[in-house]
Amino acid sequence: MTKTAVVILNYNGKHFLEKFLPAVTRFSPEAFVVVADNCSTDNSLHFLENEHPSVTVIRNRQNGGFAKGYNDALKQIDAEYYMLLNSDVKVTEDWLGPLEQLLDSRADVAACQPKIRSFHEPHMLEYAGAGGGFIDSLAYPFCRGRIFDHLEEDRGQFNDTHPVFWATGAALFVRSEVFHELGGFDEDFFAHMEEIDLCWRIHLLGKKVYYQGSSEVYHVGGGTLHRSNPRKTFLNFRNSLRLLFLNSKLSALCWKLPLRCMLDLLAVLQFLGKGQHRDAKAVLLALGDFSKEWRVNVRKRKKRKANWRYEDPPIYKGSILFDFFVKRKKRFSELNV
Repeated sequence: MTKTAVVILNYNGKHFLEKFLPAVTRFSPEAFVVVADNCSTDNSLHFLENEHPSVTVIRNRQNGGFAKGYNDALKQIDAEYYMLLNSDVKVTEDWLGPLEQLLDSRADVAACQPKIRSFHEPHMLEYAGAGGGFIDSLAYPFCRGRIFDHLEEDRGQFNDTHPVFWATGAALFVRSEVFHELGGFDEDFFAHMEEIDLCWRIHLLGKKVYYQGSSEVYHVGGGTLHRSNPRKTFLNFRNSLRLLFLNSKLSALCWKLPLRCMLDLLAVLQFLGKGQHRDAKAVLLALGDFSKEWRVNVRKRKKRKANWRYEDPPIYKGSILFDFFVKRKKRFSELNV
């Protein structure tokens, strides 16, 4: 069995592979490097065959998005650890070492992530994962170094090793045994927040998720869908509701779900006030889609709950919405986490 497999999911990302794959192969000499292709039409496969013959290519039969794409590929890879790496990530020398050492030394840690800095602004932390992810009681995610759209400069404040709630899907280092025990990513998410859902299930399994600041990578971000894309708005709002419903205690759902839906309707009004009509429509579609799949999610929740070894995960007890927009707390250090 290989110790670590670096698995890059690709869909029409030839330009990213040309730019970033050489560093992955150069700085991951002992890892098994794999590109899992989601039915690309941009000549990616021809490029890999001719320029990187040492890289193993897995051809997925369909483009099932981030979740299914990785699930299908990882069933074919025998390794102790998986590093799930976005194609638009620049890695650094010895980036894998600290991540491997953390999981080697801590059997209770099932997943971790490196520091995520911005490729275009290297002094800044990056939106997708920054210094490790957290979530509040209504399933609004934020990061150490990123609250909503406010990003912090990297001044070394997160050069630590620290427990977090979720690790970013842009560079997710996870034990293969735990990944498969949990059934991998929830494919109904398609893309966005499926890694948060996986990490929530890791906590409910009694395991931990960590951030390892001794490793760092640089992320372009928005390679598939930019944050301003209404499709991303739809996926984020719908999948947040799924997160809350599938993983929360029933007693908490009685008040959390109605309040979250009310806040989402307020978000519709906010988008309309800004003239962002497509985003407003996307939120309404997300609420509608969540309602349509109610029975499916009820069955899924019951199935998941049978495997809970419940310990209260490290959910932020406050409201990140209130802290950010009312109390004007912009930096992670200002929060009571």
